[in-house]
Amino acid sequence: MKLATLKDGRNGRLVVVSRDLTRCHDAGDVAATLQAALDDWSGIGPALQALATDLESDAKGDAFDQSVCESPLPRAYQWADGSAYVNHVELVRKARGAEMPQSFWTEPLMYQGGSDSFLGPRDDIPIGDEAWGIDFEAEVAVITDDVPMGVSSDDAGQHIQLIMLVNDVSLRHLIPGELGKGFGFFQSKPSSAFSPVAVTPDELGDAWQDNKVHLPLLSTLNDQLFGKPEAGIDMTFDFGKLLAHAAKTRPLVAGSIIGSGTVSNKLDGGMGKPIADGGVGYSCIAEMRTIETIQSGSPQTSFMRFGDRIRIEMRDADDESIFGVIDQTVVHYTG
Repeated sequence: MKLATLKDGRNGRLVVVSRDLTRCHDAGDVAATLQAALDDWSGIGPALQALATDLESDAKGDAFDQSVCESPLPRAYQWADGSAYVNHVELVRKARGAEMPQSFWTEPLMYQGGSDSFLGPRDDIPIGDEAWGIDFEAEVAVITDDVPMGVSSDDAGQHIQLIMLVNDVSLRHLIPGELGKGFGFFQSKPSSAFSPVAVTPDELGDAWQDNKVHLPLLSTLNDQLFGKPEAGIDMTFDFGKLLAHAAKTRPLVAGSIIGSGTVSNKLDGGMGKPIADGGVGYSCIAEMRTIETIQSGSPQTSFMRFGDRIRIEMRDADDESIFGVIDQTVVHYTG
């Protein structure tokens, strides 16, 4: 089934969405919000599925408008973003002449992001200064039910209840100073935005295997296709491993969101290439700038500026949108 949250107060209003993303049905009689549903997923999930089944068999329902959606969880108890595509990490470190610790291949990096104020998938991205190095990051994310502390990676997958896309906005020029203090990201990671729709794993069919999504993730920057890497390729740590890592020393509560990190593919075992050069492109500007730095000594592509627009989407084998479209414009925040 597919679920969305419409703008309505601070926590939004939960609706069930048709597979073709054209119609929706209010889920208020079952659960007012997605968080309420996740808090009792074993009991409420089947009732939501029944609504979804009825919606598919009945032409009734309201028109579904992605532009009035919040992120599926407008705010969450937890948002932790991994770095499952180690190729991305390796390239970024190589560009600045840093060695790649061997542990990066055996244990994922992960940071805990702000989850109290997610942007809607069609909301503008307000940023105070272009000089901060504005970048998008196209990723896949999962939402969990209650995950016990110490869960194994083999068992963690059963706690994945929903899947969605995310634009993990980054301010690249603020990152080095924050990491240099030895205490992680904060100001360099403003509010993220998630896809209009979150879907249960069964909606992906054969594209959901081994706790990975095996489909291209499309990023379009200012109406030019910027990246189409395959999300199931070069994912060193699947979502089961990411969840097990996050739950090593504490449980994860229902409604926790775990991200994949920037989706990144190698090309013939080496660095990727822009789409114009026959590659699959990139899921963030920083990776393209990294390739340019490695090849020519300096980056050629600028970070985002006010007025720039980013679209992030994933389409199925029939070229139908699965999660809807994240479509955002960077604007100057003046307070």
